Amino acid sequence: MSLLNEYMQMEQQLKELQANLDKLQNDKRLQSELEFKEKLESLMKEYGKSAAEVIALLDPKPATSGAKAASTASTGTRRKRKLKIYKNPNTGEVVETRGGNQKTLKAWKDEFGSDTVESWLVRVED
Repeated sequence: MSLLNEYMQMEQQLKELQANLDKLQNDKRLQSELEFKEKLESLMKEYGKSAAEVIALLDPKPATSGAKAASTASTGTRRKRKLKIYKNPNTGEVVETRGGNQKTLKAWKDEFGSDTVESWLVRVED
């Protein structure tokens, strides 16, 4: 691309960006957000607080893992178990499970032993 073409293309992009900037400056929502930001910064300065302190105040993290467990239990959701994929080398049969209570997996563990079956683990996925 010639230097002149590159210059003209950049000039056009600059005009488009300037038009977008002008449109944003006249937007009432932006003016409202800017006003909020200025007031918040002046309050932070007045009380000697940093942005990190304000965030910590408004969104406190649980202090202990027990509190985290209690909050998780109260919402009724928990972390999804990982998918484990086992392959029986004798039969080639594949079992995919998210828990240890899978019928075929239990039968294998009864027949071959838990340690042997765990050695058949092919991969673990989220």
